[in-house]
Amino acid sequence: MASVEGSRTLYKDDANYRLHFRMINEQQVEDITIEFFYKPHTITLLTFTVVSLMYFAFTRDDANPDSNLRVGFLLVVSFFLVISVLAFPNGPFTRPHPAIWRMVFGLSVLYFLFLVFLIFLNWDQVKGVMYWLDPGLRYATREADIMEYAVNCHVITWERILSHFDIFAFGHFWGWAMKALLIRSYGLCWTISITWELTELFFMHLLPNFAECWWDQVILDILLCNGGGIWLGMTVCRFLEMRTYHWASIKDIHTTTGKLKRAVLQFTPASWTYVRWFDPKSSFQRVAGIYLFMIIWQLTELNTFFLKHIFVFQASHALSWCRILLIGVITAPTVRQYYAYLTDTQCKRVGSQCWVFGAIAFLEALACIKFGQDLFSKTQVLYVVLWLLCVAFITFLCLYGMVWYEQSCGARLQIASGSDDNSFIDSCGYIPEASKAEKTSGSNSQPSRRRKGGSGKNSTANGTNGKK
Repeated sequence: MASVEGSRTLYKDDANYRLHFRMINEQQVEDITIEFFYKPHTITLLTFTVVSLMYFAFTRDDANPDSNLRVGFLLVVSFFLVISVLAFPNGPFTRPHPAIWRMVFGLSVLYFLFLVFLIFLNWDQVKGVMYWLDPGLRYATREADIMEYAVNCHVITWERILSHFDIFAFGHFWGWAMKALLIRSYGLCWTISITWELTELFFMHLLPNFAECWWDQVILDILLCNGGGIWLGMTVCRFLEMRTYHWASIKDIHTTTGKLKRAVLQFTPASWTYVRWFDPKSSFQRVAGIYLFMIIWQLTELNTFFLKHIFVFQASHALSWCRILLIGVITAPTVRQYYAYLTDTQCKRVGSQCWVFGAIAFLEALACIKFGQDLFSKTQVLYVVLWLLCVAFITFLCLYGMVWYEQSCGARLQIASGSDDNSFIDSCGYIPEASKAEKTSGSNSQPSRRRKGGSGKNSTANGTNGKK
């Protein structure tokens, strides 16, 4: 009898583990009202695929070998994305449509496979691939070879300061706004911001464009671009936390304006997760996980600069901004999956997108080391060791500050709110069975600002209660 009860307990625990993993790796769309967009159309898609292949294979002129390779390459990518829609998981997001996030995962897998292929080539073959992609790269030069950095830092004029507010400064600001939307923590955002400026100092002997004047690094970068972007991102987070996500079906909206508004709102989050990276009861494993998160984040940022320096293309080139765009898009589900793995004790595996992202970061670094041996032969090991120690020290200092904040302010906020939603709902949005009844009974006497899915506070998203 005891063995039967033990097996039932193990089965229930295993089911909970699978449920928690599915909610970050294979999120389902609830309350589907327009079934056409969510029904499988596999036969139709197969027919379209075969007809498209027949058209491209028999109607185009194949006399140009270079054109054949380019068209074949594009079609391989296109049909791999078709297979991604059919076979790959949704990930943690379902807006605007799960197929979008399946294709994002497919693009990340393609990039991962390309990096695997790349590291088994020699330098002449790599240059051949790059020149095939863009013949203009034969004449590309490094930015560090034609520009000077950190020159005449004592000369500070308004004209010189304003000259730094260019498209790259706006990209810097906007990038940090997006990072704050993903991380959702002032402490971690500011820690990553400061440690990145230290990273530039420690790797300045390898990358000359890391050299900056003190006022450029402290005032323009940290305070204005980084700080302004963090403030904007966190302000949007607070706004989204205060909304209630009751979604009405577009079929139940009778005005044209209302239907258009609902269609636009399909590109906004279906719900919002309140993020709490650290609390006083966290284990050492969680602290180490946050430190690893920051190291991989810094490594990904470093790869951006080492790739364009070693493979010789400028920041404005398509190879640069396409990679930045791809990494930015796949970072969203990656951070969500890693956060769930780090904070939810019932989530025992990292999500698929998180795994691929980590592999991409290390493969990019491996490619840089292999093809940049002349550059890395100048590496001063002491600087790298000091960089790792500084990142560790600042990380633990940040975590200590977050613990202090939770201890001093968290208790007051909990007393003021009269409840602790995190005791009911975890980071995956799973509600324990024992807490469902208590949560349901309490909802009759509590205001409708209770968080959804471990999420933030809510208010009406489209002004109409109903189905999604």
